[in-house]
Amino acid sequence: MTVLITGSSRGIGAATARAFARAKYSVAINYNKSKEAAQQLADELSREYGADCLAFYGNTADSESVREMFKNIRSQLGEVDVLINNAGVSNQKLFTDITDDDWRETLGVSLDGAFYCSREALPHMIRQKSGVIINISSMWGEVGASCEVHYSAAKAGIIGLTKALAKEVAPSGIRVNCIAPGVIMTDMMKSFDEETLEELRLETPLERLGTPDDIAEAAMFLASERASFITGQILGVNGGFVV
Repeated sequence: MTVLITGSSRGIGAATARAFARAKYSVAINYNKSKEAAQQLADELSREYGADCLAFYGNTADSESVREMFKNIRSQLGEVDVLINNAGVSNQKLFTDITDDDWRETLGVSLDGAFYCSREALPHMIRQKSGVIINISSMWGEVGASCEVHYSAAKAGIIGLTKALAKEVAPSGIRVNCIAPGVIMTDMMKSFDEETLEELRLETPLERLGTPDDIAEAAMFLASERASFITGQILGVNGGFVV
């Protein structure tokens, strides 16, 4: 079984790559700019778990780049059986300060990327009458976040894509689900000071911030046969922040 995890050189993507390598999947680690980190992770996981783990360049906002990435994955690891659309970018700005480039990049990497990658993965899944697509959204895609309108819009689009695509491909035995993380301690949180992080922790009913492993474990569950009757769902992994 081969899994492709977009944006998996660090953070949630890297933790998810580790979880699937531990489960003996062949793992395609996608990167856009972080080639060295992706290659180091692939080498580390291959050594530690004896799994086939390789790093693949691909700009998820570019359909031709995605097409070439899938071609390379097929030639080296085989067809993609599990697709995890994780790639995303985030920056905090007032709505009136969001530039055209900000808007295009944020929606391009996340929402366009999920569309392009799913489009490439589905023909094989449809032929074999099985497959899993897991999209990584955000709780802000459910409720919106001030000063993150472009990010919230992209993640809300991911939720709509998940629900609609799940209905369309279910007769082919393909499941499509979405994870909506809460506040997860990744590089995206580096811009927040300790006081703000403590406020976010206290706002979370479980009184802790999430880890990339929390999301990785949810993805493992949704990819497994234990979730064989689950499709079109949005799984909130947020410590109770949004209910």
